[in-house]
Amino acid sequence: MASAPDRLLRRLEWKLGRRLDGRLQGSYRTVWHGAGLDFTDLRAYTPEDDVRHIDWNVTARLDEPFVRQYTEDREMTAWMVIDRSASMRFGGGAGKESTASDLAVAIARLISQGGNRVGAILFDNQSHKVIPPRAGRDQVLRIAREATKEVTKKSDKTTDLTGMLRLAAATTAQRRSLVFVMSDFIGDPGWDRPLAQLTHRHEVVVIRVVDPAELELPDLGLILVEDAETGEQLLVDTSDPLLRARLTEQVGAREDELAAGMRKAGVDAHRITTDQDMLATLVDMVRRSGRRRR
Repeated sequence: MASAPDRLLRRLEWKLGRRLDGRLQGSYRTVWHGAGLDFTDLRAYTPEDDVRHIDWNVTARLDEPFVRQYTEDREMTAWMVIDRSASMRFGGGAGKESTASDLAVAIARLISQGGNRVGAILFDNQSHKVIPPRAGRDQVLRIAREATKEVTKKSDKTTDLTGMLRLAAATTAQRRSLVFVMSDFIGDPGWDRPLAQLTHRHEVVVIRVVDPAELELPDLGLILVEDAETGEQLLVDTSDPLLRARLTEQVGAREDELAAGMRKAGVDAHRITTDQDMLATLVDMVRRSGRRRR
């Protein structure tokens, strides 16, 4: 009998084959650029160009900005950075952690089909696991196996997002890569700086996983709520209009703060909720990435 991770991978492979319908054709090129680059030529700078590719020596000599042009390596290295902290275990249905894991496995399988290497970093406050990048279906199955393991140790602290992103930067330092960061971004402030540093080195795709109840409190009457990260419990009347108005205001402020942090880090974050069709979201990401490349 097939294991749960193997069944998960087979199910995702079947659905991805139907839903993506040939959008990732070719032996190694995908909608996401390869990260190994070889210099080929120079050309005049245009406003759409990445300023990191400006050749400052040539620009100084010609008194006009020029950028380096590159060709992509035939091999891409991608990393799945998955937040497995306590707050990710919140949510109805499959929950945030399961949604992030399924999405990571689906993306890993898509990328690995071109012969590219995929690795993973699974992080919580108590421990972390690094799966070195390799190619092939067995590697994706290993990522699926580790990502679906239950976290037994629970932390009483908020998510150390800075620590997670610094670990990602240190682990991926040797080779420019494509890095997917999957988290609810619930944690202490200050994560925008290490995220910006990671973005400076790599192509980074941020996928923020949220539960609908975190965006709008459902009217369930009197309920007992527990902070997944600290264990603190509180009796809450969800039908209280003043409470609902205050929470709505707090959610808006948090969303604005997160958006500002992403802008500072130079990242256009995707948001997925646990009640969304995960594969439909992935298809939309592929389409949006493809439009940005053209």
